[in-house]
Amino acid sequence: MPHSKKSPAKITRATWSRIRLFAMDVDGVLTDGTVRICSDGSETKVFSILDGMGLKRLELAGITVAWISGRPSSATTVRATELKIPHVIQGRTDKLTALQELAARLKFTAAECAYMGDDDIDAAAMAWAGVGVSVPGAMPAALRAARYVTRRPAGRGAVREICEHLLTSRV
Repeated sequence: MPHSKKSPAKITRATWSRIRLFAMDVDGVLTDGTVRICSDGSETKVFSILDGMGLKRLELAGITVAWISGRPSSATTVRATELKIPHVIQGRTDKLTALQELAARLKFTAAECAYMGDDDIDAAAMAWAGVGVSVPGAMPAALRAARYVTRRPAGRGAVREICEHLLTSRV
């Protein structure tokens, strides 16, 4: 699907302002999708400082943040701890169920949730959420499910782009 068909104009300020939970995948959203595996079995990932600052600003604005990853990763745990992300769910490939369970526990409706993903296993959660978001290099199923595709690439400020929409909708 061409990127130009998914523009911020399709999502109203009122829709952005209803979002109380911003949940997202990790690999391919908060990172560029690369995982470096060292010979000792440890892994490294690269996270954007821009995204981290955006997530901290959401916290200050009272917007709940969650990470839902299909695979467990110590690098993800370290970064989430550093940013004090309140909800980190790892090893769950059924993202829709994970998101729905979290939303129910927090008493949020689908319309109050945004979900950002890049792969087939994210598509159902993106479609269920009030705002489904993807990144330009995502798989076709994720792009089809998205109401908004970021201009910035994964791991390079894509999450921050959404944080800015959420924050400016509240001003």
